[in-house]
Amino acid sequence: MTPSPPRLLLASIHDVSPRFESEIDSLLDLLRPYIGERLAMLVVPNHWGDAPIVPGSPFATRLRSWADANVEIFLHGFYHRDDSRHASVAAQARAKLMTAGEGEFLGLSDRQAASRIDEGRSLLQDIIGQPVAGFIAPAWLYGEGARQAIRELAMPIAEDHFRVWSPVTGKRLAQGPVITWASRTRLRLASSLAAAAVLRHAPLKVLRIGVHPPDVRHPALVQSIRTTLRKTAGERQLARYADLLSQTVRIAF
Repeated sequence: MTPSPPRLLLASIHDVSPRFESEIDSLLDLLRPYIGERLAMLVVPNHWGDAPIVPGSPFATRLRSWADANVEIFLHGFYHRDDSRHASVAAQARAKLMTAGEGEFLGLSDRQAASRIDEGRSLLQDIIGQPVAGFIAPAWLYGEGARQAIRELAMPIAEDHFRVWSPVTGKRLAQGPVITWASRTRLRLASSLAAAAVLRHAPLKVLRIGVHPPDVRHPALVQSIRTTLRKTAGERQLARYADLLSQTVRIAF
């Protein structure tokens, strides 16, 4: 009888930027007892246009050291700010309801998206000395232009709120909602705590956890993250996003 494939755990820190360096350190301290350095960092080259990652800077040196320690480095937008005018009512609703003006790649054309991705990828790869692991849009929001751009640029891996896929092949690599937390309003904070309490028990083959810098400012969120990591890391095999592309880990849906 063929043994069942292991259930996997993927963890990531979003919005990695000089702007949030102290919060990132706090998140690393929070995650490290459960996952060590087996995580992904989603890096924003110039958060909101006024927090650039400058080659040769102390933060760039830290980014290189994280990559050298086998932390997966993803390009996470360029500015993480939505400056598009959305033509459709659906896009306007998604931009307003799902993010606080941060769905940068929801309204870009394919050329605009490709330009920002290419520039961001070049910057990060020059800093870390290796290819980026893939591209993940801010707020997990992709317009058709962004989807076309990541296909044309052959980004190895992308993800949204409900799946991980290969833009190169179109193959779905994992499915199921990501566990994440929100603190923009009391309602969002409470709903994210409730969702995490349920999803940490979900029988998914690949469970994803994504944390953000503002999470560490709220004790209730920190406790929920700690509880979620304690349970899931104890029951699942720690994995890297790149494992989903390889044959070393067999996944069944």
